[in-house]
Amino acid sequence: MNEAASILNNLSARSLVLFDELGRGTSTYDGISIAWAIVEHIHENPKTHARTLFATHYHELNEMEKMLPRVKNFNVSVKEVSGKVIFMRKLVPGGSEHSFGIHVAKIAGMAPNVVKRAEQVLKELEANNSGDGISRPKTESIQTVSKSGMQLSFFQLDDPVLCQIRDEILNLDINSLTPLEALNKLNEIKKIVKGK
Repeated sequence: MNEAASILNNLSARSLVLFDELGRGTSTYDGISIAWAIVEHIHENPKTHARTLFATHYHELNEMEKMLPRVKNFNVSVKEVSGKVIFMRKLVPGGSEHSFGIHVAKIAGMAPNVVKRAEQVLKELEANNSGDGISRPKTESIQTVSKSGMQLSFFQLDDPVLCQIRDEILNLDINSLTPLEALNKLNEIKKIVKGK
């Protein structure tokens, strides 16, 4: 907020303003409200008309293009194929109506059970959202997961290097290693990670 205030207080006709996810550190409605007001302020400032790039996940801001003549929406195009999202890395006109956070989490290697649960929570929130911002997902399945004793592991990933590291660690008898042997084994694992 300090940076945003500084930008707004120092606008000039030569300003290039870049905002990335402004308002993300507060509640959704506060964030949208602040972002909306800032866009209006920059747009309506008669002295500056500063060129501004505003990256946001607040889809509500797409509506501003209809109300403010110099506001234009763009998004990075995606293609959905068999339930998978492919980011095309191409900027196209128009606002995005979808977020792909769960798909990005999956691509990043998030544990499958976490991704699946996130999809369930998203469906529940979308189905139950009455617009009051108070909707909460059901907690029965959260309790079921924690009662099952399931532990997340980076070894669930299908990566041959991680599998090799897992095998190295699982085959160690930690209680019989000397400190020097433990350091040597750690060095071997480090070489596996570096690909040597």
